[in-house]
Amino acid sequence: MRSEAKPAGPGLEPGLVDRQIPQRTADALTSRGLTNEIVSSLKPHPPVVGKVTHHSIELYWDLEKKEKRQGPQEQWLRFSIEEEDPRMHSYGVIYTGYSTKHVIEGLEPRTLYKFRLKVTSPSGEYEYSPVVSVATTREPVSSEHFHRAVNVNDEDLLLRILEGGHVKVDVPNKFGFTALMVAAQKGYTRLVKILISNGTDVNLKNGSGKDSLMLACYAGHLDVVKYLRRHGASWDARDLGGCTALHWAADGGHCPVIDWMIKDGCEVDVVDTGSGWTPLMRVSAMTGSQKVASLLIEAGADVNVRDKDGKTPLMVAVLNNHEQLVQLLLDKGADASVKNEFGKGVLEMARVFDRQNVLSLLEERKKKLPRKSSVH
Repeated sequence: MRSEAKPAGPGLEPGLVDRQIPQRTADALTSRGLTNEIVSSLKPHPPVVGKVTHHSIELYWDLEKKEKRQGPQEQWLRFSIEEEDPRMHSYGVIYTGYSTKHVIEGLEPRTLYKFRLKVTSPSGEYEYSPVVSVATTREPVSSEHFHRAVNVNDEDLLLRILEGGHVKVDVPNKFGFTALMVAAQKGYTRLVKILISNGTDVNLKNGSGKDSLMLACYAGHLDVVKYLRRHGASWDARDLGGCTALHWAADGGHCPVIDWMIKDGCEVDVVDTGSGWTPLMRVSAMTGSQKVASLLIEAGADVNVRDKDGKTPLMVAVLNNHEQLVQLLLDKGADASVKNEFGKGVLEMARVFDRQNVLSLLEERKKKLPRKSSVH
């Protein structure tokens, strides 16, 4: 559980930032043989406070994009956000990675929180920023009742609250979900219609970048998906991992939704911005569903597409031991002779990872291939 933070006092209004200089100095780095000039250049600025609500705080950093990201991630600077435990007077890590933005959710209203940024170099050297303090805002009137009405699918209570005019229709719950996101995820079509008619924004995103359309597609609620599309939801929206609604629909495995999405003009080979995976690659990695894969392939998905590491859907299916999907991909024209960027093919992958059933299948398929005759 999150440690209890200090309530915001009269000296610090909600959302107001107070920067404190930590006691850590450059001495430690200087003792490691670095010059004062290098120390000062490594000293990060405090994280910048973005949007603040009663349950969340947005932080972002590296605004000037000083650090050019070249080569593999292991050669990049790594960022960590640490939050103070006011009772222990110590800091704990709440985020670590290569992103330059993080949303802390599940916070208490009108409460003061303190954060600092830690920047770690590939060699393990690190430095802390000054501390930034920020208070969450007051909880909007009736928002708790408003979200409870949506959670339990209480149409009458929802209408009464909206008619009262004391709550904003897009106010998020403590997990960063708007009422529309919850209704879309649960498949409450009537509530979705009520919320949209009251002006909710269909394109708002939660802390991980997912919008209501992605949530409905993953959960398989076709009526909600159709309604959201009619009211401005886009197939092109991406979450923080660079995935689209079709990626999430493929994960969810609901073929009627996927079929309708494709007919509605959704790009079947759309690539995420993280690994360079298409929805078919996601199926190969996650569920191994033959039905979903067949649907995507029939709609034109490339069975020999490559991701950023040179892997194909067949390679990914082999690595994840999806035997039936491997069979389907081979039947649909997947090339078993291709190599990844390290020169490894599917047979070698199957042997290294001890995928015995898949290995037998691949070897049997190889025997059936016509031998190339030499021309004299």
